[in-house]
Amino acid sequence: MQLQRTRSSIGQWGALPWLLASAALLPGFSGNAYVLHVAILAMIHAVFAASWNLATGITGLKSFGHQAFFGIGAYGSALLSMQAGLSPWFSVWIAALAAAAAGCLIALPVLRLKSVPHVAIVTLAFAEIVRLVLSNAKELTRGEMGLSGIPALPDIVVFGLRVVHYDVAAKTGYYYTALALLLLSLLCLGTVIRSRTGLALMAIRDSETAAESLGIGLTAHKMAAFALSALLVGLAGAFYAHYVLVLTPGSAAGVELMMLIVSIVLVGGLGSFAGPVIAAFVLTCGLEGLRGLGEYRMLIYGGLIVVVVLGFPDGLASAPARLRRLWARAGPASRRRTPAADRRPA
Repeated sequence: MQLQRTRSSIGQWGALPWLLASAALLPGFSGNAYVLHVAILAMIHAVFAASWNLATGITGLKSFGHQAFFGIGAYGSALLSMQAGLSPWFSVWIAALAAAAAGCLIALPVLRLKSVPHVAIVTLAFAEIVRLVLSNAKELTRGEMGLSGIPALPDIVVFGLRVVHYDVAAKTGYYYTALALLLLSLLCLGTVIRSRTGLALMAIRDSETAAESLGIGLTAHKMAAFALSALLVGLAGAFYAHYVLVLTPGSAAGVELMMLIVSIVLVGGLGSFAGPVIAAFVLTCGLEGLRGLGEYRMLIYGGLIVVVVLGFPDGLASAPARLRRLWARAGPASRRRTPAADRRPA
């Protein structure tokens, strides 16, 4: 039953195509740098959330340490471009591969654990170790003072026709690159989830014993899912480094980042395909929209998350179907006439 619900949620993209189409047209309607900045952060969060959802919502690996891979990707690409002189277009991929390798490394002990709380503790401890290393390696990362001087993405020529400029002030080049990263990630994740491998991952999540009895290799499939998830999160972190140009251990590998991603996935729908992406835009833009409320901002933000989670336990991805069911139930009741109304004078 759980497998059928997940496959159904994957097939129902809902508002995702409209959201991506609107995102592609946004710079043409609003060239405001602040609006584009918020949208870029939303797309980075969407890549992170969708990738974490592959490991946690699809495969059932309750990891709470994916911020470590984001930090490895961010600091790895920044240091490679600064210290080794590599072009950021090469360093981002090397850093993403390093994050995937770290994912395989931490997956080895995690796969031996059957208890969900122990998996959560081990992955969270790993992320905290990464954060502490970044904080204390001051000669290399400058610690909490922040790593500055990160080079921006170099200009590129697309299809030999148009030069894409990466101006931190204008942000248009970064915006479309973030959108391309999001589309690439969704294409990759969607291909995996819809394949036989995706079915195997969901079978593992629902029952490891049953999956193993069907000949599914538990270790290989879990390792592949964790590595792919870490790769995409590391790639998002690498892009983030060359966008903000300043990194601190807290911003790139802090537990606050992981809590934001967990909130996004829970609001969007754990195990759904479109939900985390939609929720990333809703929560990121919503949090910025509440900035004018000052000290009440986080209170209202947290309250809204609680209301959404309680009102839609399966996330925003299930909202259209849930509202249709409520409407279908209310329709016949509203049209039902009472016996007194049916009486007519003779």
